[in-house]
Amino acid sequence: MSSTETIGRIPVRDVQPAVECGRRPAKAVAGETFQVTASVFREGHDAVGANVVLRDPEGRPGPWTPMRELAPGTDRWGAEVTPRATGRWTYTVEAWSDPVATWRHHARIKVPAGIDTGLVLEEGAELHARAASGVPAGRERGAVLAAARALGDDSLSPESRLAAALAPEVDQVLARYPLRELVTASEPLPLLVERERALYGSWYEFFPRSEGTPEHPHGTFRTAARRLDAIAAMGFDVVYLPPIHPIGHTYRKGRNNTLTAGPDDVGVPWAIGSPEGGHDTVHPDLGTLDDFDHFVRKAASLGLEIALDFALQCSPDHPWVHKHPEWFHHRPDGTIAYAENPPKKYQDIYPIAFDTDMDGLITETVRVLKHWMSHGVRIFRVDNPHTKPVVFWERVIAEINR
Repeated sequence: MSSTETIGRIPVRDVQPAVECGRRPAKAVAGETFQVTASVFREGHDAVGANVVLRDPEGRPGPWTPMRELAPGTDRWGAEVTPRATGRWTYTVEAWSDPVATWRHHARIKVPAGIDTGLVLEEGAELHARAASGVPAGRERGAVLAAARALGDDSLSPESRLAAALAPEVDQVLARYPLRELVTASEPLPLLVERERALYGSWYEFFPRSEGTPEHPHGTFRTAARRLDAIAAMGFDVVYLPPIHPIGHTYRKGRNNTLTAGPDDVGVPWAIGSPEGGHDTVHPDLGTLDDFDHFVRKAASLGLEIALDFALQCSPDHPWVHKHPEWFHHRPDGTIAYAENPPKKYQDIYPIAFDTDMDGLITETVRVLKHWMSHGVRIFRVDNPHTKPVVFWERVIAEINR
């Protein structure tokens, strides 16, 4: 519940987990159990209760989950919940006055002491009759109604009348179907439930060009596919591919990061882009999109997923440099600034300038990601995410998740 809203009749405060007060979703994976907690209290000495309402992506409430006070006297309540499917869920804490629990506390003291015995038992009979109306018809409702009748039966001893209401069976039924008054709900909080692979996985970093043959030293996706059986046999879950795109020629790095590349130097894969294409293109030396699709299918048949490197940067030869020069930092002399992290210099890479056309960059980024998604990729390893604005990632991730 936000600080600008009126506190409900039974205050529910500080619901956790909450990320940025609910602006961003908490995260779990399908089948993962986690604890929801909240501070729940009221004035005076009457008993309160609380429960969690977990709603699935279609808005349907899950099983009613009762909360318990985690440590007596702390007013901190908690319950464990388990979302079973992926998607965007919500969870809400409901707090309420518990008149039956309040009555039981008083009755356990007053009836043995002979204080207002008849009145206390009659109040209990009325409460249990009311509580029975919220219990599904059948044996369970019958148990609560029997307790109500016993409480109102003057022919029985006070001890017998009270014992009927405190019977374990009645207690169990009312724990599942409590009589709730003054119900107060917190604001719903978002929960993003992802598949188990989002929680953990064993990754194998794989350069397909290393899987060549004596006749053709530079490997392709077809030759690299032969290595997948061995990778799967080692127990890996994910095959991570560094950039598989055309590599620029301008300022191409040679061996050991030298500034002069020899005729056989293939360059740095993260220097993405050439006249042959950019982030949506397969390097010609690795094969074609059909070859990539074959590689993905072979991996899938072995229980492996493909993680594709997404490095949002360009070589000087990338098509974006010519089509969208506004996406890059320009120096006073008109040249585009290459990437630097002094004393390191990356002459073969241009970083992106995000503030000149954020909308255009987001549109193109989403297009590229969806392109590879259409070819079976569901995992992307992002290179240097901290060098891109948070708002950029927020908008891109939201669009891809949709």
